[in-house]
Amino acid sequence: MDLRPYFDDLERFADGQMSPAEQEAFELRLEQDEDLAEAHAAYEQLTADLRWAAGHDTLRLRLQSLDERMNERGTALDRAQHLARRRQRRLVVLAGLAGLLLLAAGVAAWYFSRPNRALPARSWEAYYQPDPGPAVTTTLLTKNPLLAEALDQYQSGHYPAALHSLGRVSPTTVGADTLLYLRGLMLLRQGQGNAAQLYLRRVEAEGGSGELARRARYHLGMAYWQAQELAPALQELRAVAADSLNPYRAPARRAVAAGVLEAR
Repeated sequence: MDLRPYFDDLERFADGQMSPAEQEAFELRLEQDEDLAEAHAAYEQLTADLRWAAGHDTLRLRLQSLDERMNERGTALDRAQHLARRRQRRLVVLAGLAGLLLLAAGVAAWYFSRPNRALPARSWEAYYQPDPGPAVTTTLLTKNPLLAEALDQYQSGHYPAALHSLGRVSPTTVGADTLLYLRGLMLLRQGQGNAAQLYLRRVEAEGGSGELARRARYHLGMAYWQAQELAPALQELRAVAADSLNPYRAPARRAVAAGVLEAR
């Protein structure tokens, strides 16, 4: 085998003097060019024979260096393959994360754009529209100071004191139904729904179709609700919601429409 046409390339390849691109091109030629492959095999055999035959240090060190470079090249190839696999795994992980982010974004968009299906509040206070009672005017302070005091305490949130002051007001100066109604309001705001029912029922029963009776019916329904008597509360509030003349029709309709008083 005549090695002269290939000797320089074979020697540079064996000595590791080629650049990585040249090495890859040379290796590709080895796979495709049978003459070059045969020359390389003959060169390898020749160097092996020389390695066996030669005894001087120069050739031994040269061959040792050649082996080290080949080992380093193999290590470099292994490292490159490892890096390529790691990049591939990283791309797979990134693609998975991107998919998860897209899914999360889709779920978030659906969640924030969907109709609000939150459960309605079930507390009577969430639907209650309080009656502040008559305004405390100069005229009222002059004509009925005890009633004015009771109303001022009620409107300030001092319900026990307001009830005490209201008890000193004479029915002849105000009207029995008005006193009953105000006492029912104060008891309801104090959290005594059961006691408030006694007074509000009397106003509703005795007031007929008057405005005070209409107001009492709404607050009676809320007193039932406060006492957790949901069936009579729903009955009263439905009646208020159906009465176009009742000033509490709107809050009553809201409470009924919420469905929180329906049997569960």
